Amino acid sequence: MAERLTKSAARNVFYGGSAFFFAIFVGLTAHSHWYMVNTSTDKATLTPSVARGKHVWEKHSCINCHTLLGEGAYFAPELGNVWVRWGGREDPAAARDMVKAWMQSQPSGVPGRRQMPQFNLSDQELNDLADFLEWTSRIKTQSWPPNNAG
Repeated sequence: MAERLTKSAARNVFYGGSAFFFAIFVGLTAHSHWYMVNTSTDKATLTPSVARGKHVWEKHSCINCHTLLGEGAYFAPELGNVWVRWGGREDPAAARDMVKAWMQSQPSGVPGRRQMPQFNLSDQELNDLADFLEWTSRIKTQSWPPNNAG
């Protein structure tokens, strides 16, 4: 038996290991996709108003300041659980009114506080944004964010 690794054996180890780990990568990618589509996302309540609310979110670049389920900038609060923080599970109408009132009252003018711009959203856009935030609150996030404060 040879005491050293031959070129052909090294090549076989390289190609075999590469194929093995590529297969693991593909399997984990497929499992992650399956989990997101079938388990974590609330497809039953994904409505056109939710899609329009996401468009409002993207059009005004909210992610440049806020995070949504941990993605985005950490300049302003996490909004993935804002619906729950504002009592949306107990009283959805009050939470919707709170979202709309908050957006309409910006900038707040409170000294020493970062100011959110006034986007002058229409009632339709405000309702769509509230629908989007309500929908994101139902995504199974595996305990993210770690606290309710956002």
